Amino acid sequence: MGSQVGSAGLMLVNTLINIYLFLLMLRFLLQASRADYYNPLSQSVVKITQPVVGLFQGFLGPVAGRFDLATLAAGFVLKVISMVAIFMVVGVGIPPMTGLLIAGVAALANAILKIYFFALIVMIILSWVAPNASHPGALLVMQLVEPIMAPVRKVIPPLGMIDLSPIVVFIAINVVDGLVVGSLIRAAGISGALVGL
Repeated sequence: MGSQVGSAGLMLVNTLINIYLFLLMLRFLLQASRADYYNPLSQSVVKITQPVVGLFQGFLGPVAGRFDLATLAAGFVLKVISMVAIFMVVGVGIPPMTGLLIAGVAALANAILKIYFFALIVMIILSWVAPNASHPGALLVMQLVEPIMAPVRKVIPPLGMIDLSPIVVFIAINVVDGLVVGSLIRAAGISGALVGL
């Protein structure tokens, strides 16, 4: 009974850390896509993640350009430390450092792909239900996915009212998730449940 409660507790902690990692990667992608910083949802994401990101901004400096290295580093270090802590609590010994580092990269990639996956679903639903929505959440989703949709639209222009680019991006996300993230998890030798949501 005690071990079941302990493993449920570890799963809960791991899930909470993965949700926070999800928010950190959302902050990273919002910066990379140059989404509206003053959008209330952007501000909320920054406020929630700033305590951890602030620790890394001290030595990595403020954001320069589109890529926020402090946020990326914060997510990576948080995930690696959380995996080490879980292994120590479980008492199975810490895996090799190389495996942990690879698992950390896999976790970041997994979170980024999930954000794009969910954002695309929201974008598709919005395009049917409220194509001209001005809600801050709708605007943020559009700003987030546009940088990955625009290059695809150049290659596959919309056919009248039908835009095939989301389907192509969905396929690409699944391929990258299956091949790249899957390969990284296997190379790390760490359970996939610890790496992603």
